[in-house]
Amino acid sequence: MAKVKKKLTTAQKHARKKAKAERQKKYMWVFMNGKQARVKRPPTIDGVDVDKYIRNNADPIWLHQNEMWE
Repeated sequence: MAKVKKKLTTAQKHARKKAKAERQKKYMWVFMNGKQARVKRPPTIDGVDVDKYIRNNADPIWLHQNEMWE
């Protein structure tokens, strides 16, 4: 006879949902060599890539000093 699964309590459901949300923030799925792989997400500032954020908000002199000119 098959084993009966126990239902999760509400606290367990919330903990599981919270852990899943944290994983989704930290990692993303990509295809490598025809297989799915979990890799860390690149760092962002306000949802924008760090380099793009710096280019949009930095002073032209600072960009030139740090060799980020166009």
